Amino acid sequence: MREKFLVFGSPRIAEDEIEEVVSCLRSGWIGTGPRVAEFERRFAEYKDAEHAVAVNSCTAALHLSILAAGVGPGDEVITTPLTFCASVNAIIHAGATPVLADVDPRSMNIDPERVKEKITSRTKAILPVHFAGRACDMDPICALAGEHGLSIIEDCAHAIETEYHGRKAGCFGDFGCFSFYVTKNIITGEGGLILAKKPEHAARLKVLALHGMSSDAWNRFGDSGYKHYLVTEAGFKYNMMDLQASLGLRQLDKVEAYWQRRGEIWTRYMDALADLPLTLPAPVEVGTRHAYHLYSVMVDEKRTGISRDAFLTAMTGRKIGVGVHYLSVPEHPYYQERFGWSPQDYPHARDIGRQTVSLPISAKLTDADVDDVITAVRQVLARS
Repeated sequence: MREKFLVFGSPRIAEDEIEEVVSCLRSGWIGTGPRVAEFERRFAEYKDAEHAVAVNSCTAALHLSILAAGVGPGDEVITTPLTFCASVNAIIHAGATPVLADVDPRSMNIDPERVKEKITSRTKAILPVHFAGRACDMDPICALAGEHGLSIIEDCAHAIETEYHGRKAGCFGDFGCFSFYVTKNIITGEGGLILAKKPEHAARLKVLALHGMSSDAWNRFGDSGYKHYLVTEAGFKYNMMDLQASLGLRQLDKVEAYWQRRGEIWTRYMDALADLPLTLPAPVEVGTRHAYHLYSVMVDEKRTGISRDAFLTAMTGRKIGVGVHYLSVPEHPYYQERFGWSPQDYPHARDIGRQTVSLPISAKLTDADVDDVITAVRQVLARS
């Protein structure tokens, strides 16, 4: 057994990233300033996008995007039941009503046919989530949005490197929302970013992200002289800091190298676990690029002889950190009470949520770490 616990999702941080953070601290400019602007520019360049607005979380990115899309009370937004609660909460915070459409059982992404069934006269937007880094089937989703005049707000929290039919995730809809939380493929500790297709949307997002003020702190206190601000609407405190962006800039330098390393780990798992009574992730679809953000297996007690939760306990008992992504949204009491949702109404998301286990796949993992994960999985199943 390992001597040290393998933390799930622990990020890979090198000396140059530490030095950049220290340099930011020494510069005297810690809040929103030149490093945030550079991070926005470089991330937009990486994604072949024109407009990027950095914020303090993907949740904030989703909330602001929904507002900028003109969605509000009385409107409906269709999204997936297999996602983190933030995807649904952002819709609620905007005053709109979330509507769930079940997922495809193999891709684990929202099923366009189920989306089609949920469109009503009140539907104003579709919020697809590129689950685990696998691209949603965007062609039919975009077709539905075009046919019904709907906005598309992509939740790309798992999908920094994801591509679909030659286009990059986050660039299909009106808005693409990204996460740089500590477990994500690029980290800023906490942080997020919005790609906006229209310049007027990007301009409003910047205002909304900082109290509704007409200019941010960098523009007010920079060396070009003091500038007064005007509050043009009731905004939020959602801005990213230079301290966060400094870490993100150096992480962005390595995004492809880290993606390649996770791809190696993914391939190792696919080969080493193929003979076990687990359901492994679906192969990467032709014409797409998987971000390899999560590697999730399905533990069906009828096949494995062990329940999913017992498997989780056994893995952590062997000092291997694991995750659950995710219990379906209708499993949670709040949504059951507020919307009357039942897990049985979304059977594919329900079954995935009750069987899924995410194994470590951080670029920080060594070959020995990966071997330890594989050994632990095999030991747990052998004793079940």
